[in-house]
Amino acid sequence: MNHALTSRGYYTVPMGLGYLVLLAVVQGLTEFLPVSSSAHLILLPRLLETVDQGLRVDVAANTGTFLAVLVYFRREVAAMTVAALGASRDPARAADRRLAWLVGLGSVPVLVCGFLFRDLVATLGRDPVLIAVTSIGFGLLLAFADRYGRRTRALHDLTPVDAAFIGLAQALALVPGTSRSGITMTAGIAANLRRDQAARFSFLLAVPVGAAAAVWEAIGFVRDGEWGMWWQLLLVVVISALVGFGVIHFLLGFLRRRSLIGFAIYRIALGAVILAIVYGPWRG
Repeated sequence: MNHALTSRGYYTVPMGLGYLVLLAVVQGLTEFLPVSSSAHLILLPRLLETVDQGLRVDVAANTGTFLAVLVYFRREVAAMTVAALGASRDPARAADRRLAWLVGLGSVPVLVCGFLFRDLVATLGRDPVLIAVTSIGFGLLLAFADRYGRRTRALHDLTPVDAAFIGLAQALALVPGTSRSGITMTAGIAANLRRDQAARFSFLLAVPVGAAAAVWEAIGFVRDGEWGMWWQLLLVVVISALVGFGVIHFLLGFLRRRSLIGFAIYRIALGAVILAIVYGPWRG
C-alpha cells in the first residue's frame, strides 16, 4: 500500500472503505469502555498486516467519539457552560457551575501534557510492547480499585482535590494502552465514587480534551492541505460517533448493576496476547 509522510510526521494512507469502517467501529466500541481505544487502533493494522493508518485517522476517530459524548450529555454540557460563563445568576445553577469548574480543573493536566509531548506520543507511543505493558498494568490497577473502592460518593461530592487527582490520572492516557476512560474511572472509584458516577465524570472530562484535539487537528489538516482525505476522515468521524453514542448508553446502565472486573481481565488478556505476538516463536 502506498503512503506518504506529511510535514507533521503523520501518514496519509489511501485506505479502503471496509478498513475505514472497521477502524471507526473499533474506536466507537473501545473509546468509552475501559480497554484503550488507542491500543486497538494501533494494533489493528499490525494484525491485518497493513500500514499503520497514522495519528490523523486516529484523531478523526476520536473526534467522532467526542461528538458522541457531546450529544449524549448535551443538556449537562449546556447547563455547565451557561453556569460557568455567568450568563445566569440563578442559585440553582450553583451545582452546574461547580461541576463545570471541576471538569475544567481535571482537564488541565492532559491538555498541558498533550501539547508538550504530542510528537513523542505520535511516534514512540505506538510501540506494541509499551501497549501490552500498560494494558496489563493499568488493567490490574482497575481491578484493584474496583474490588476495594468504597463507591459511596456521587458527582456532587467531588472536591477540587478529587478533580485534580482524576485529571492527573487522565494525563497518563496519553500513553497508548492506558485507556483514558479506564484510568479516569479507576481514579474516580479510588476516590470512592460509585461506578456509574465515575464513568459520568470520565465522559464529561472527554469534552474539553476532545474539543482541543479536534481543533488542533483541523488546523493541521487545513495547513497541510490534505483535501484528498476529507471524505475518509468524515466517514470515520460519523461512524465512530454513532457507535460511541450507543456504547455510552450501554455502559452507564451496565455500571449501575455490574463491576469492571470483566474489563480488567480483558485488558490483561489483551496485553498477554500482544506480548505473545511480539515475542512468540512463530513471529516472522
